[in-house]
Amino acid sequence: MTTELTVLTLAALLQVVQLGLYAVAANIQAGPKAAMGPRDQKVELSGIAGRLQRALNNHFEGLLLFAIAALVVSLGEQSSPVTRTCAHVYLIARILYVPAYVQGTGPWRSLIWAVGFGATVVMLIAALL
Repeated sequence: MTTELTVLTLAALLQVVQLGLYAVAANIQAGPKAAMGPRDQKVELSGIAGRLQRALNNHFEGLLLFAIAALVVSLGEQSSPVTRTCAHVYLIARILYVPAYVQGTGPWRSLIWAVGFGATVVMLIAALL
């Protein structure tokens, strides 16, 4: 397995961890009745639970693009030191993004996101070269 696919797997496991953190926080805030109900009424989460939810949604969006990059690089046999480094940078950025988002650290959160996004874009460009 290529480094890029290994990092993709680790990023997916990070998403599982994020889902668990979000689920616990959401159940504490909204209560088990809301979680087990039909969800006809939207539950608005705030504070840490809301931030965990938004960070999770952001990871769903970013992971899709990173998965494309990792698959294109791996299947196209374009793995290189640049793409391997970018994959690690993406994962580190995603790991750092969660606490930055939960703590509400304004400019740092956006900078961390931009680093991870940039690493994904570089991977996609490297796959074409």
